[in-house]
Amino acid sequence: MNVPALRSPNAALVLDLLRTAGETGISRLELAERTRLTPQAVSRITARLRSEGLAAEAGHRASTGGKPRTVLRLVPTAGYAVGVHLDRDELTTLLTDLAGAVVARRTRPLDLGAGAGPVLDAVTEEVRALSAGSPATGPDAAAEPAPAPVLGVGVAMPGPLDHRAGVPGRVTGFPEWDGHPVREELARRLGLPVVLDKDTNAAALGLAVRPAAPGSFAYVHLGTGLGAGLVLGGAPLRGDRTGAGELGHQTVQLDGPPCGCGGRGCLEVLCLAAVARGDDAGAARVLGAGAANVVRLLDIDEVLLGGRLVLAAPEVFTGGVREVLAGLGLTAPVRVAGERDAVAEGAAWLVLAPVFGK
Repeated sequence: MNVPALRSPNAALVLDLLRTAGETGISRLELAERTRLTPQAVSRITARLRSEGLAAEAGHRASTGGKPRTVLRLVPTAGYAVGVHLDRDELTTLLTDLAGAVVARRTRPLDLGAGAGPVLDAVTEEVRALSAGSPATGPDAAAEPAPAPVLGVGVAMPGPLDHRAGVPGRVTGFPEWDGHPVREELARRLGLPVVLDKDTNAAALGLAVRPAAPGSFAYVHLGTGLGAGLVLGGAPLRGDRTGAGELGHQTVQLDGPPCGCGGRGCLEVLCLAAVARGDDAGAARVLGAGAANVVRLLDIDEVLLGGRLVLAAPEVFTGGVREVLAGLGLTAPVRVAGERDAVAEGAAWLVLAPVFGK
């Protein structure tokens, strides 16, 4: 499929408005008003989107004068993207439609320390199975998807890494990944475009593209590790070296226990130690201290929590983080926003976002 939005910023803008309008759709007049394009330009763009199979009529809407307006909507089944969450102990792959809705899911145990060869073998196998329409596996598996073009594969894994080069760095506890050409190798194996980013950046992107997303937030993820994805002005903040959001390796105790990153008293090692001894409330307070530092530094609108450990005790973590912020006079709201597959869904958006000019 030749997606015109990939070569036209105005088409991407129109396509994104069709996406956010949902099934109810949006008229050409409304598109012109919101994009500030001329009605003629909108008509040309929408005609091309319809010819590409990306847009379709969604009925008619009464107008204030003249004939009823034709309403257009996005065609979600016009294309698919694969999202891959490469966690330290588990591999999750999703197939999403063009609107980001999950249509199939596969999950399997994984040891990130097994090395790039075996791990990328597993990724290749899972992506090929989803792309070919094989039945999904694991909890809440979806039905077999309809065949359609797969636009690409987004891969999210622990950092540090270089998202521009598509190469991981010295992943904490797994230094053997340092410098491995993950993006290049997977693209060669799969014959598809591949995008690589940090797990927390991917999750933050997936949250940022939602219609009601706050303009600036920190997505704080506590699972097999601890990190944050930062969104400012509606766009992810990665930094020139993809180093933004390394919340887990923020030192909060100078004489604290050693961390796998080489430092001492890191937020990650303290949080995970508290969880390991059954002290979720203590872990939440430590997490709150880190979140408070982010709120003070960036003046963000909201703190969003996710990750398997947070989802296992959501009230404890939201309450603990909220209490720390309130005690410091910080008013940023705190809520759980990351679902179980937030990282894998965000990884799919690494492919989809450019289609919509994000």
